[in-house]
Amino acid sequence: MAKQPMLKFVSVERDMPVKRDASVRKEDFNEIYAEFAKAKAEEQSSRCSQCGVPYCQSHCPLHNNIPDWLRLTATGRLEEAYAVSQATNTFPEICGRICPQDRLCEGNCVIEQSGHGTVTIGSVEKYITDTAWEKGWVKPASPSQERTESVGIIGAGPGGLAAADRLRRAGIQVTIYDRYDRAGGLLTYGIPGFKLEKEVVMRRNQLLADGGVTFKMNCEVGKDISFADIRAAHNAVIIATGVYKSRDLQGPGAGAKGIVKAIDYLTASNRQDFGDSVPEIESGELNAEGKKVVVIGGGDTAMDCVRTAIRQGADSVKCLYRRDKANMPGSQRETQNAEEEGVEFVWLSAPKGFTGGDTVEGVMVQKMRLGQPDASGRQSPEVIEGADYVEKADLVIKALGFSPEDLPTLWDAPELEVTRWGTVKAQFTTGATDLEGVYAVGDIVRGASLVVWAIKDGRDCADAIVEKLGVPTAVAAE
Repeated sequence: MAKQPMLKFVSVERDMPVKRDASVRKEDFNEIYAEFAKAKAEEQSSRCSQCGVPYCQSHCPLHNNIPDWLRLTATGRLEEAYAVSQATNTFPEICGRICPQDRLCEGNCVIEQSGHGTVTIGSVEKYITDTAWEKGWVKPASPSQERTESVGIIGAGPGGLAAADRLRRAGIQVTIYDRYDRAGGLLTYGIPGFKLEKEVVMRRNQLLADGGVTFKMNCEVGKDISFADIRAAHNAVIIATGVYKSRDLQGPGAGAKGIVKAIDYLTASNRQDFGDSVPEIESGELNAEGKKVVVIGGGDTAMDCVRTAIRQGADSVKCLYRRDKANMPGSQRETQNAEEEGVEFVWLSAPKGFTGGDTVEGVMVQKMRLGQPDASGRQSPEVIEGADYVEKADLVIKALGFSPEDLPTLWDAPELEVTRWGTVKAQFTTGATDLEGVYAVGDIVRGASLVVWAIKDGRDCADAIVEKLGVPTAVAAE
């Protein structure tokens, strides 16, 4: 992998070409508010009922003090609103863009529950922090006292970055090791730019660097440096690798050309947005332009894939999911966006194989129905015999979720305990593992989850390490 200048800001072309009716402009496909006017923010914030039991706050993993910063915004006190928002959330402008608010804060807004439409909390949160950046209120870590203790963080995704920010504000020295050329993890290479502009992520990365975080990019643990060496170099180590191993499909024709992994597809598209040369897009291997695209899966990654394919100019985009719409694991808002953009959802459908020989030409689909609930309470899909058919496809994208990589083997660390699912065994409250001085946070502990949970884990783990290292309270509070 070619090395990139560390933390260099790159111009991002946010709007991909879209083959749609000529009356539809490209910018109409970008749901990020280019402008969320002060008056609109104040109007939405003033709608908050300031209820005695703030369900929006209790349903936020970070327990953001939403009513207070809404009240401050409504009265034009934006700098104070930002301070309240930043107190509990390391990356509020990122969460404002990509959190599934319909399942969290906004979905549990009392006004929404009463049928009057939710306060648009995510948009206000984004507006507050974007304004803070414009006004110069966002500052890098500047601890009142530098400490000699150091922490090594493996993984530059949201969990690792959130931990790094908290640790640096306590004066602890931080080094982040990551195998990619840009920091951010899935924020950088997984989530499309039309949902999360890449300059927003790069800006936060630069702020961390300005605050004294050392980034060692293009550095793969187990290959470029050993896990043992990282442990020896630091007082504590945080494992924040995320989960990147794609779940696969079996069946006839599963190895045909034109069947690709979601992570490869999204990474290629995001690299192109950064201005990188991407041979797989230029060759058409990971380019949906002019193709019949079938995405298999029903989570947020699947939604990212179908909407990226639309922007690349696919002739058609269909999403196969084995359950019905009500049982999709992804955001309902994302599904609605995809439908409005022209994606066709084929519910109660699952692949059993692929046609076309060496190059895929279609997906063999078996129709399903929902049977009895499984152990989780969800209805289990059952095959309807004799209802199979072939869905034509030039490009098939597998978005079936992610599993942990085998870290003990890759890192030559058999002493690192993992669960039967391959996730690292760690305390949910502190991230501590059974190895002295080793912690783990985010998806590598929880399994594939939300960015906001990774941020919470990173912050909680950093606070536990600060306490363990005996950093004075006054210093840790900086």
